[in-house]
Amino acid sequence: MNTAASRPPLALFRPPSIEQIKVGGFFGPRIDTIATVTAHTLLDRCIEAGMLDQVDPDRPNPGLRIPYQTGNDQVTTQMFWDSDFGKSIEAAAYALYRKPDPVLEARVDEIVDAYGRLQAEDGYLNSWYLRMEPEKRWTNLRDCHELYDAGHLIEGAVAYFHATGKRKFMLILARYADHIASVFGSGDGQRRGYCGHPEIELALVRLARATGERRYLDLARFFIDERGQSPHYFAGEMRARGETMADYHFATYEYNQSHVPVREQRTVVGHAVRAAYLYSGMADIATEYGDTTLRPALDALWTHLTERNLYVTGGFGPSADNEGLTFDYDLPNATAYQETCASVALVFWANRMLGMGAVGRYADIMEQALYNGALVGLSLDGTRFFYDNPLESRGQHHRWIWHRCPCCPPNIARLVASVGTYMYGVADDVIAVHLYCESEATLAVGAVPVTLTQATRYPVDGRIEIAVDPSTPAAFTLALRIPGWARSATLSINGADVSLQSLVTDGYARVNRTWAPGDRLALTLDMPVETIHASPKVGADQGRVSLMRGPLVYCLEEVDNGAALNSLVLPAGGAFVCEPVDGLDGAVAIAADGLRETPAAPRALYINQAPARVPARIKAVPYYAWDNRAGGEMLVWVRQEGTR
Repeated sequence: MNTAASRPPLALFRPPSIEQIKVGGFFGPRIDTIATVTAHTLLDRCIEAGMLDQVDPDRPNPGLRIPYQTGNDQVTTQMFWDSDFGKSIEAAAYALYRKPDPVLEARVDEIVDAYGRLQAEDGYLNSWYLRMEPEKRWTNLRDCHELYDAGHLIEGAVAYFHATGKRKFMLILARYADHIASVFGSGDGQRRGYCGHPEIELALVRLARATGERRYLDLARFFIDERGQSPHYFAGEMRARGETMADYHFATYEYNQSHVPVREQRTVVGHAVRAAYLYSGMADIATEYGDTTLRPALDALWTHLTERNLYVTGGFGPSADNEGLTFDYDLPNATAYQETCASVALVFWANRMLGMGAVGRYADIMEQALYNGALVGLSLDGTRFFYDNPLESRGQHHRWIWHRCPCCPPNIARLVASVGTYMYGVADDVIAVHLYCESEATLAVGAVPVTLTQATRYPVDGRIEIAVDPSTPAAFTLALRIPGWARSATLSINGADVSLQSLVTDGYARVNRTWAPGDRLALTLDMPVETIHASPKVGADQGRVSLMRGPLVYCLEEVDNGAALNSLVLPAGGAFVCEPVDGLDGAVAIAADGLRETPAAPRALYINQAPARVPARIKAVPYYAWDNRAGGEMLVWVRQEGTR
């Protein structure tokens, strides 16, 4: 491995690895909670479900623990257990980097050793197909997630290597990746297939970056290029199984984004998580190979999602039926599905779009999805999780302990625990700061080591101080994101004010100078409370506003406002104040004087008299923090007087 001849080509922007970033501030305590609580909780619940019993060939075969899905007698979520273990190991790896924990490390090593014993002589490694259905290996890529499972195991192995320096798991998975490369490809006797659930593409890119082996990039590129080509691979699989399209529960290849080749795709369709994982892989390949032929599709898909199908919280996929898209502007609130994994995947996609250049619209969406649609999936104590995320609840929606498809808990845990790697991007002569949070980053521009230290209370306020300390004076560009939500911003360098007008391009202030040790910047972002209006085409939000301050979407909870949240009305042009709130780990609430409607005849369902209005204090808390106190109603889109 790691020979100069096989190194991948240099990407335009690369994210730092976990060992290059130390995170404090807003995310620091959340990472600490994952390190001390969530990482163990994930392994506990995976093992309690029977996952290690299935992986370890020295243990009795657990048999079928989770029934086959109704309407599809070939699929059980037990097939996906390797992916849950892979993501849980990845979260544990970042936890170990944050806080050495010999017990946690020993638990991961036990699982790694079990996978080592399980691996077949030819390198194949899937616990379901090795122990439960060995005769069906590679027979149903459309539904059964073999390559998806491999991808999450690879990502867990790479993370464990970065965090601990241990190579065993990565070598096991590299051997599996080599086996996959022998099975799939365009050569004689190879299968021209790809996974029904994209994910391995992302993992292979990470494996290539960790090992320096270009062949893993080439395999990722093959899976991207082959998707949706004719003759359709899944159709051939169906015929071999004696099935027709009438037997396919979802009835269309739009569900898994294989309906047309990727370069022809222009609208986001189907399963939300699969979509964003696929587009993430496309963006990685476009970056690594400088492949401009993928860019028109990526740009069109991004526009279609963000301008017609994205929730204000950075989630997408309104429907539980397909865990995904329906039709444009279909954004219901009480029945919103917007799976936690979809917001996590959108963070991945946005971050990989930033690999092709520092462009504010991608980083803005990355931040929106991270702070709202993704972060809500993990309770403040690190033990409970949301799978689906409505924007309105009558009091019955709560986080759960575990799920027969537990994809979201380790997904949000691994994202938050590695959030430092999303804060920066590094190119030949540019360091881009995508996200603001108290942190220390050890980076390099060319051969010059550079330490960036952020001091900030963001998102509590918009003051960010950055110390720039190259090891020796060096000329490079520091690109600072100016969020699209910021009404105004000011910048100073070493105490001297700098005009931003001439520096901002594509949402980033690009400061090009010779930086010296001891240089200091101060960026201040105006952060008022904003009332956000939806397009009139979104029927569910007519006459309503959502509240935002900085990157945070706010919501009303019954514990602060009483029941019947839909009876509350914000006055037009009302003033908001920020105030502390108990029980939410330092979150800032916003409050305003409003009105509460009371019926003229309380027992009447319909009446020809308008309800009376009485003064009411309205209080909102960050959406990510809801359902961490007393149960009850929740509402994001609030009625506002005079809003149509």
